[in-house]
Amino acid sequence: MKTDPFYIIKKPVITEESTIQTHAKNQYVFAVDPRANKNQIRDAIEHMFPTVKVLSVNTMNYDGKTRRRGRTTGKRANWKKAVVKLRQGDAIDLIG
Repeated sequence: MKTDPFYIIKKPVITEESTIQTHAKNQYVFAVDPRANKNQIRDAIEHMFPTVKVLSVNTMNYDGKTRRRGRTTGKRANWKKAVVKLRQGDAIDLIG
């Protein structure tokens, strides 16, 4: 696996629940490489956003859903979600 931060962090997950977590608990949600561990995710976030300090990282693995279109079936890719808690006062501008 490449250890470049831009390969580890795939994209931010912007949902209603993640927006609530951002404002209430200063936590941000990202889709990450399934092979990445918590230390690699912490280092990638601190490298991509040098003004922030990560306090904790929680990860969850998701299995891809099986989907059908007519007679054929397919499967979405498995993915990993990381919830990153930042130090009080730090923020990441995801939309700017």
